[in-house]
Amino acid sequence: MTVHDKSTSDRIAHLAAIVLRRANASAVEKELAGSALAQHHTSKHTSAQIGKVAAHVLGDRHACDEAKELAGSVLAQVRQHERASMER
Repeated sequence: MTVHDKSTSDRIAHLAAIVLRRANASAVEKELAGSALAQHHTSKHTSAQIGKVAAHVLGDRHACDEAKELAGSVLAQVRQHERASMER
């Protein structure tokens, strides 16, 4: 079992809160923001499902910088055993 030593930084949590309040933010941006906030100062991990969404956003050349920043943070917090299931 891997020890979880990562959590959402205050800066990313602030960005996530801004995205969640933004009326024109996409559903994917809000999903990533919600996941990032759920992991702020907690021991929660990113699910494999959200990890797949985050990986897709990082590979999307049309995704905005904020979405990619949230995706990177969320993806960094995927549990090791869930990373293996994402790669399948």
